Amino acid sequence: MTTLTTRDTAEAVHLDEATGQELDAAAAQAFAGRMLGVLNDAAVAILTSTGHQTGLFETMAALPAATSEQIAAAADLDERYVREWLGGMTTARVVRYEPATATYVLPREHAAVLTSAAGPNNMAILMQHVAMMGEVEQPTITRFREGGGLSYADYPHFHRNMAETSAAVHDAALVDGILPLVPDLTDALARGIDVADVGCGHGHAVNLMARAFPASRFTGYDFSEVAITAARREAAELGLTNARFEVVDVARLTDDARFDLVTAFDAIHDQAQPAAVLANVRRALAPGGTFLMVDIKASSLLERNLDLPWASYLYAISTYHCMSVSLGLDGVGLGTAWGVELAGAMLADAGFSEVEEKQVDADPFNAYFVARR
Repeated sequence: MTTLTTRDTAEAVHLDEATGQELDAAAAQAFAGRMLGVLNDAAVAILTSTGHQTGLFETMAALPAATSEQIAAAADLDERYVREWLGGMTTARVVRYEPATATYVLPREHAAVLTSAAGPNNMAILMQHVAMMGEVEQPTITRFREGGGLSYADYPHFHRNMAETSAAVHDAALVDGILPLVPDLTDALARGIDVADVGCGHGHAVNLMARAFPASRFTGYDFSEVAITAARREAAELGLTNARFEVVDVARLTDDARFDLVTAFDAIHDQAQPAAVLANVRRALAPGGTFLMVDIKASSLLERNLDLPWASYLYAISTYHCMSVSLGLDGVGLGTAWGVELAGAMLADAGFSEVEEKQVDADPFNAYFVARR
């Protein structure tokens, strides 16, 4: 690589010997600094995930300034690991450290973002997805070379992570904020209607609705036996008699004009055959029935996602999970960022003549589609 000096600024400019093109050394150095910051922030993400899963954030939020020994004892964890974790959290400016007393404190403002006090905005919950992506990096690299995708069995923690992520939103907003997006729906639910949830996962949304509207009848569909078992367990624990769950691949759903309402919470974009699922949903609806579809709020056009603060995360989680599991089932691999434009078009193609896109303030990550048969 040959170094030249500009006449006016005396700044180093390099010629790339392979291409003969000029290389802005300052820009390269600045980009290297950005990448170093990404590396450090990725480490903070993993540490944050660990802090959530071990209960360390909740423990520290309930303590005054405390030593690593006191924090470890309160959380029932090994002190040496806790101390090293505290070092990472302190240098990340998440935790504050007082050298004179060797004590640590989680500021209230940080606890408001990293604990249950944050409700649906608990960022520590989302950090678990970063850890999950790391677990499947190597098999995903193999798929880069050979094609195909992974299976849900490759993600032993996926259903737990997604259940916790969606529960944070649904506990805060499902009954009072999301369902009212459909005019007169809560009154109909109170009177008693038939409802299905496709791709229900652990079934928490179904169980919340069943508890809130005992006169209505709810059915949850998912092809994961593990997820359905968890859904049934929660329903039994809540004493619900109006919620049932079935192991069903919704791409093969055969219900016809059975339901007054069908819901799908972040479940369509990773389906192997999403067009078939949407067509089945429409067929399963009674005339005049409503489909409430919740899915990722992004654009189908890459250039329109450049200013979306979490766009890179969406493409990453798609690469390492959502697109991959669809391809692993010989599916179309829509991807997480399939976008609201394509979502609307696919709803129209499925036969929904009336589609409205709405928003929920408590959930900036998702778009809410109300479609009628």
